[in-house]
Amino acid sequence: MRLTIIGGGGFRTPLVHAALLRDREPGRVTSVALVDTDEARLRTMTRILATQAQGVPDAPTVTTHTDLAEGLRGADFVFSAIRVGGFEGRAHDELIGLAHGVIGQETVGFGGISYALRTLPTVMRLAELVKRVAPDAWVINFTNPAGLVTEAMAQVLGNRVIGICDSPIGLARRALSALGLPAGPNVEVDYAGLNHLGWVTSLRVDGVDRLPELLARPRQIEAFEEGRLFGADWIQTLGVLPNEYLHYYSYRREVLHSDQLASHTRAKYLLEQQTAFWSDAHGAPDPLAVWEAARLDREATYMATSRDSVGMGERNADDLVSGGYENVALALMRGIAYDEHSRLILNVPNAGTIPWLDDTAVVEVPCIVDAAGAHPIPGAQVPDFGRGLVTTVKYVERETIEAGIGGSRAAALRALAHHPLVDSVRVADALLDSARATFPELAYLD
Repeated sequence: MRLTIIGGGGFRTPLVHAALLRDREPGRVTSVALVDTDEARLRTMTRILATQAQGVPDAPTVTTHTDLAEGLRGADFVFSAIRVGGFEGRAHDELIGLAHGVIGQETVGFGGISYALRTLPTVMRLAELVKRVAPDAWVINFTNPAGLVTEAMAQVLGNRVIGICDSPIGLARRALSALGLPAGPNVEVDYAGLNHLGWVTSLRVDGVDRLPELLARPRQIEAFEEGRLFGADWIQTLGVLPNEYLHYYSYRREVLHSDQLASHTRAKYLLEQQTAFWSDAHGAPDPLAVWEAARLDREATYMATSRDSVGMGERNADDLVSGGYENVALALMRGIAYDEHSRLILNVPNAGTIPWLDDTAVVEVPCIVDAAGAHPIPGAQVPDFGRGLVTTVKYVERETIEAGIGGSRAAALRALAHHPLVDSVRVADALLDSARATFPELAYLD
């Protein structure tokens, strides 16, 4: 199989490559095309991947491309992992949000909408090019906001674009670990919602739901990241396990206050860290070691202000393990290519799974993957208290897509004004004006 990674010079590419190297099954990926606009990063990345592949027989061949069409030709699968505007854009989003008294996080609220408005024109052009150059390829979307971007690309690619995220599987893995249980084929996780807005509603191990057992044990709840982030009392009150990004909704005031007190924003930190990483890795004798050190640092500081807002302190060593999205991606590819009927939590069209959303709304739910694609498993249950939030945020996503594809400033304003983390029409209007003044990419909105 041939895999093309759009944004292949990105920081997470070695995680994907490591998963490919671990795959020793027949029919594995034998060719990887890295596509990026930055030639210097591509050169450094090939050195990192070559170091990873040392001693691995029959490692996939790696080619690099700055021409998108060239990199797509012959692809069986395409990973889309791009960041329009880079970390500089994210830093501006965070600062604009704070200037207007709202959270500026990159995938929720103002930050997510601004990021999407910059990204949508680019991913729609990508979708059209894939349809023309590699019509038989499946697109696996990593690009955030993942659910929204997947829904937009599906207008061109139909069911051949599937979104993935590591948050649900990471949450389930940590919850199982708190019970002393390993993740494995005997585990079935029920999860329902939207990307970065969902809940684990059951953890079945050998057919027995172990979630009630976990909910009855406050000490075990607070033994893993989300338990400490939300607190055992609140999780027991909910009766389900919330995705970590719901913390921005549940503790909005505390997170905003922590962001306002922080010496620097998350994006500013990452921008400085990534700049140093690429400089250090460029000529390092062991660029893989430089990457691994930067990865651990990045994981250790993940959601730092959210943790500070509830006094969590440092992350545990177990929480620094990669969420596993690269393994989800590999299982998704194999499930499609070899009809393996894998069960995975994915971002796919609803198709009646959540009955009060329409069929084309992209949701994040358990799916069965086979040669025909990903099929949501009937019966996904959003908790009653989450229905209003899911409905509202899906409306926001739809208005953002309308703005991003059609260039409607009015739709962008509706998206911002109706998002639960933006509490004023005037603030929404001011946020939009600030974003348009900051980002030349948003000149299309009128």
